[in-house]
Amino acid sequence: MKKRLVIALIMLVLLSTYTPQKLTLSSIFTIKEIKINNNFILKEEEITNNLTFLYGSNIFFLNSALIENKLKNLYFVKSIEIKKIYPNKLKIKIFEKKPIAILYKKKKKFYLSESFDLIDYTYLENSEYLPVIYGTKDKFKILYKNLKETNFPLELIKKYFLYESNRWDIETNTKRVIKLPSKNYKKSLKNFLDIRGKNNFNEYKVFDYRINNQLILR
Repeated sequence: MKKRLVIALIMLVLLSTYTPQKLTLSSIFTIKEIKINNNFILKEEEITNNLTFLYGSNIFFLNSALIENKLKNLYFVKSIEIKKIYPNKLKIKIFEKKPIAILYKKKKKFYLSESFDLIDYTYLENSEYLPVIYGTKDKFKILYKNLKETNFPLELIKKYFLYESNRWDIETNTKRVIKLPSKNYKKSLKNFLDIRGKNNFNEYKVFDYRINNQLILR
């Protein structure tokens, strides 16, 4: 009985190392399906077109770094998360760079992401609702930080314009213009928010804070 068991084990080892058997097992674990999710800006087809090289490759020997490099060539990909679903499927979760504005630089348009990356402009659905920046990325980064710190409602802003004197004009969606001083303008932003709820607010279109400790309304 023991001899038969030993012979059976030897036969199992021999069969499992037989070349045709190896090929059959290998084919089970070749990638046949790739599922993309969490993409809101990029189209699924645009992503999968960059991953066609994966089909037919072995799921065990997946090169995650190669996938990341391929997808990071797509402008809006920030990072990815890869999940293997055995025997032959991949699930790839996309984390995208969120555009917060459209920036004009030397007459060329770029998207500016929330991490302040410049992304080549291409038409995106609803991109017309993004505010426009006429100024530099670095200067805007400082302004944006101050707007966030004063809890300024960014959804109200239609346009940012930087002057050579290093000061900003902000235009709202209701065509009101806030003329900020070049320095210490956080108190000007706070003041605008304070008077925004006053009864006579709608009478004015220009809120000029350029002179220190003064507000000129027009």
